Amino acid sequence: MSATLTPLTDLPAWKDLSAHAAALQSTTLRDLFAQDPTRGTRLHATAGDLYLDYSKHRITDETLAIFAQLAEQSNLRASTEAMFTGQKINITEGRAVLHTALRAPADSVVLVDGENVIPGVHAVLDKMAAFADSIRSGTWLGYTGKRIRNIVNIGIGGSDLGPVMAYEALKHYSQRDLTFRFVSNVDGTDFAEAVHDLDPEETLFIVASKTFTTLETMANAHTARVWSLAKLQHQAAVARHFVAVSTNAGEVAKFGIDTANMFGFWDWVGGRYSMDSAIGLSTMVALGPDNFRKMLAGFHTMDVHFRTAPWGQNLPFLMGALGLWYTNFFGAETVAVLPYDQYLKRFPAYLQQLTMESNGKHITIDGRHVTYNTGAIFWGEPGTNGQHSFYQLIHQGTRLIPCDIIAFAQSLNPLGQHHDLLMSNVFAQAEALAFGKTADQVRAEGTPEWLIPHRTFEGNRPTSTILAEKMTPEVLGQLVALYEHATFVQGILWQIDSFDQWGVELGKKLAVQIIPELESATEPTLNHDSSTNTLIRRYRALKRK
Repeated sequence: MSATLTPLTDLPAWKDLSAHAAALQSTTLRDLFAQDPTRGTRLHATAGDLYLDYSKHRITDETLAIFAQLAEQSNLRASTEAMFTGQKINITEGRAVLHTALRAPADSVVLVDGENVIPGVHAVLDKMAAFADSIRSGTWLGYTGKRIRNIVNIGIGGSDLGPVMAYEALKHYSQRDLTFRFVSNVDGTDFAEAVHDLDPEETLFIVASKTFTTLETMANAHTARVWSLAKLQHQAAVARHFVAVSTNAGEVAKFGIDTANMFGFWDWVGGRYSMDSAIGLSTMVALGPDNFRKMLAGFHTMDVHFRTAPWGQNLPFLMGALGLWYTNFFGAETVAVLPYDQYLKRFPAYLQQLTMESNGKHITIDGRHVTYNTGAIFWGEPGTNGQHSFYQLIHQGTRLIPCDIIAFAQSLNPLGQHHDLLMSNVFAQAEALAFGKTADQVRAEGTPEWLIPHRTFEGNRPTSTILAEKMTPEVLGQLVALYEHATFVQGILWQIDSFDQWGVELGKKLAVQIIPELESATEPTLNHDSSTNTLIRRYRALKRK
């Protein structure tokens, strides 16, 4: 159990932020830029290949100074070192939190219970690389001697969201004579559609489950086994068409997978932080070992930056503090992530688990109910699609929605003027959100007086713009690590445990209890609430039809 902390709202910096926010409520971004014409050239920071423009936020130099004071009063630097050095900062589960070790160089030393974990990390990476090369080169053959051409990743949560996001983000670098599919939902439609046009003789399944008992994953894995053997016929075929990412050798062997083809990881790797572990095996097969290691190097670049950069130039700290600023002092409830790159179409969904499973907590690490909001709701779609969907609400709605805009100076698929058209929208949207359009400006365009209120934009909507040269494996690693560490920053400042996920457990346990009630041949005795009992009975009646 953690020692009692000084409550966040009792910290001097928190009180200063509260007073400062009240003083800024009537100050607009128009005012801030008018008062400081150099603002746009000052309020930016870089790390690796990423450039962060945070000038279009409702902050001043005083805000940044108080942010830094809050970091010091919250012992953020010490907590950061505790994470990087393998201390058990996941309080409720008694675990270290060492996703940063997954991308540390081979000569690093990170001790957990007195053991350096880095050699084990690199041993798994080398094993993954050998396997990936065998698939990519065609030397790994299926049971009937045919080359493997289709790879289906079966997982859920972090075992799915990370691999599918990384595959889509880096598809440009993938081996195009291989087909990749991802199955996560226990809804049979997910599996059926994923394998609809595949040949079992040419298909390999990667089953990703640490315990090899995850309900949804194993249901899909057993269905995949039945689907494969319907054509391959022989049980021995399983060993050529299935590999496992797991730590449970007994269950893996029982399934029929050769444990030599089991890729392990550790209890200090949380699911939503695991895409750069063996969970990323499908990513490595798609990209090749060299590109996968480049992605790891990108992660490490951001790790070093976060660990060493001063707060005023520290990208994860700035983004984490800005998120707290709007959540706790301006009533914002969501963050829109708007990647102006089609390859990042799954990035907002990936961030939903990373951020909301991490910081969706209402109890502090020393057991008190929080008295402030934690964990913003993350959502978004690629631009420019979102502009024709939900931007109306961001521009003229009643809710304050801070936005993260992600863009690249070079397209991986240059076609005519497409990229300039795309990027013109990046800059135009950030400008329009910040400064809007006044009634006088609308009137000057000759707009009838009655229509002016409808065509006026208040502006004062905050944005961060993250700009890089182009999408590469290194840049993806930097982006993911940026949000990982920003999430960590918020968890430390909010005094919550960002690394457990007890909120996931209750529904899963109840589902296990309900399954036999749905499948019973006779009418079961139900002891749920009246609503649940009625729904179960209605489902059973409809199912019988």
